[in-house]
Amino acid sequence: MIEYASRYYDRLISATLVHLEIVVITLLISVVIAAVLTVLCSYSGRLSRIMLNILSMVYSIPSLALLALLIPLTGLGQKTAVVALVIYNQYLLLRNFMAGLDGVDPGVVEAATGMGMTHMQLLLKVKVPLAKSAIIAGLRIALVSTVGIATIAASINAGGLGTILFDGLRTMNTAKILWGSLLSAVLAIGIDQLLSFVERRSASPAQ
Repeated sequence: MIEYASRYYDRLISATLVHLEIVVITLLISVVIAAVLTVLCSYSGRLSRIMLNILSMVYSIPSLALLALLIPLTGLGQKTAVVALVIYNQYLLLRNFMAGLDGVDPGVVEAATGMGMTHMQLLLKVKVPLAKSAIIAGLRIALVSTVGIATIAASINAGGLGTILFDGLRTMNTAKILWGSLLSAVLAIGIDQLLSFVERRSASPAQ
């Protein structure tokens, strides 16, 4: 393993950066779409349940199957990977966003409504700040999931750490298999720990 890393460190770094690029692009698009869906669902409990049921069914589709279904529409490569990852993230993000908003103390909501706040003011100035812990938790789950599924997306030429892993499996190169797996795991754990720290800080009372 050490010998492979010393000889091909540039490939490992390049694959890691591509993997991070996929994760960041996916997150940005996912959050924007999930925020819009959350606002719409905040107006109707029925719409929220319908959306979550639909997204839950989509989320249950195996990742390779969803990638294969998208290939005729978006082709091979990073674009298809991002589209699939964004679709998967909607369930994870919307579920946590809505759980956080619904968990806000009804008394606080009633008091804010009594002060004359509009629905959007109530959402942005009261509910979202109080639900930030659940929102960060949703981001945390979505990011870790994205790192894992992005590894599988290398099977459709999306790039990233999965290319090293799958190339190792194809050639029975143990060093490639171990480095591809190890770096994917380290990336997922690192992101999880970083957001876990942010989540704890957001939940702690202001000094």
